[in-house]
Amino acid sequence: MISPLTLHRWAYLGLFLGLSALIVFIRMLPLDASSGGMPPPDLIVLLGFAWVLRRPDFVPVLPFAAVLLATDMIFLRPPGLVTALAVIGLEWLRVRGGALRERGLAVEWATVGAVLAAMLLAERVLLALFFVEQGGFGLAVLGLAVNVVVYPLVAAISVWGFGVRRLAPGEHAAEARLI
Repeated sequence: MISPLTLHRWAYLGLFLGLSALIVFIRMLPLDASSGGMPPPDLIVLLGFAWVLRRPDFVPVLPFAAVLLATDMIFLRPPGLVTALAVIGLEWLRVRGGALRERGLAVEWATVGAVLAAMLLAERVLLALFFVEQGGFGLAVLGLAVNVVVYPLVAAISVWGFGVRRLAPGEHAAEARLI
């Protein structure tokens, strides 16, 4: 028989994968005929970051990397670059999630913004190092700003809409007994 904890984790992994598929599907729809404008937020990365800071066991690294690698291929980005940087950012946040749990949303928001900025800088440096043509720096910074502005909304929807809440101090010990 499957333990309730394992079933709960698998259900949230399924929810993450389903939301990722929905996000990709919506981005592929020809909803806007005009070119240019605001770049869309990278909701899959933001969702992964918000969930890993609240419940690290809900976002395993391999499904996260697989989803991002598939989006690299679908959206014609350099394969694996954004995925590798997002996985590094996700794991960095996973390690420091315990310290961020005790602080407020403002510190979490600033930390995620710093991780996103480091990802952007690393991506730009690596693409320049290998002489890959890049879009304008202003557009990349605008994309970073959109991601940083949208993050609190993604975190709020994760908590209030999907129930991805931080563990209470006594809950962690109770979960360890279920395993």
